[in-house]
Amino acid sequence: MYCNVILIKFDVAIMIFYVAKMFCNIENVDKHVEKYVDNVEKCVYKVKNALREVKFFFFRLGKGSLHFTKMQSIIDDMKKRLPFSVLLLVFALFSCRSKKTDEAQRSAIIGFSQIGSESSWRTCNTASIISSAEREGFQVVFDDAEQKQEKQIRAIRSFIVYQVDIILLAPIVEEGWDGVLSEAKEAGIPVIVVDRKIKTRAKNLFEGYIGEDSCSEGKKAAEFLLKKYADTEEHKNILEIAGTTNSSSAKGRAKAFRDTLSENAPQKFSVIYSESGDFLRSRGQEIISQIIAYNGGELKIGAKKVDVIFSHNDAMTLGILDALDSYGIKAGKDVAIVSVDGEQNAVNELKKGRLNCVVECNPKTGDALIELVKKVLSGEKIPEESYVDETLFTEDDNLSLLEPRGY
Repeated sequence: MYCNVILIKFDVAIMIFYVAKMFCNIENVDKHVEKYVDNVEKCVYKVKNALREVKFFFFRLGKGSLHFTKMQSIIDDMKKRLPFSVLLLVFALFSCRSKKTDEAQRSAIIGFSQIGSESSWRTCNTASIISSAEREGFQVVFDDAEQKQEKQIRAIRSFIVYQVDIILLAPIVEEGWDGVLSEAKEAGIPVIVVDRKIKTRAKNLFEGYIGEDSCSEGKKAAEFLLKKYADTEEHKNILEIAGTTNSSSAKGRAKAFRDTLSENAPQKFSVIYSESGDFLRSRGQEIISQIIAYNGGELKIGAKKVDVIFSHNDAMTLGILDALDSYGIKAGKDVAIVSVDGEQNAVNELKKGRLNCVVECNPKTGDALIELVKKVLSGEKIPEESYVDETLFTEDDNLSLLEPRGY
């Protein structure tokens, strides 16, 4: 099907693309010229999309990299079918002025680098973003990084080669993004950071952030414990199963949790041990099982009994429940458990009394994110940080009328 599109020599097509981009923000076009440009704009628009479809074909063929030898041989064959006038360059320059129209936005291509698929929360987050994008007419090039930053960096570089219109990055860790985001900026491709935050030396490497407020989540978890144990002076030892090391989610939840407890009841609560479970169910189960086995079947750290487990996500929490069950320790009774995410399975365990509190981390960011995408592609500024609405579920709530979570 690619043989039916209008093509010119590949290097000329690339020249047209980059030169045209220089004029994409033109606001005032001479009315006399505009009259003629409007007549050819739709034709040129189709040609540009056809060229991009060919590049997309090879992007997919190479699983992230362009096979230039194969590409050149096919283009050499195709270009014989219909020579193309250099006049296209002039048309392309003026057609770019319509970039801010609804038609141009609907045709835009999004490169989306997702952390992975480690939980139902992550699966819901991915589905929310892709469905919202496709509903608005965007095409999404998706890459699952399988929990590896190096794969995310490779994906972003592939998006740059493919020349997507915008990149969405759900970063696995906070740091190490300066180089590849500088490359995206040099290519003129804007980036929006999703779900977890990043730190870069230059502040202009991405447009903004949208997602969870991890500090608020950590604070809510601590506030629940303050309320739960308000009427006792007994000291409570806390075991923390943290998220991925150096991720903004883990850092924010841990810091806000500790700060809130120390500010309000410094003598009552102590985090006696913390270990990263990488947000994985298997790791949550493994860590707790090892602790209990090491201590002869008891949930304690050294000589200190664990009173509370603070788990940074529901996937790890479900693994923790598996471990406690295997040793006959009653979750929610023998040890209080506070979790984060709000997955359906965790809420079900809360209803059973096996969890004491679940702090919602809302994965359904799709609609709000795509609104930001549309603004960026229209040349508008977006807030540096945008947060989705999140709530709290506790053992004191009536959860019988709670609607299905959807993840």
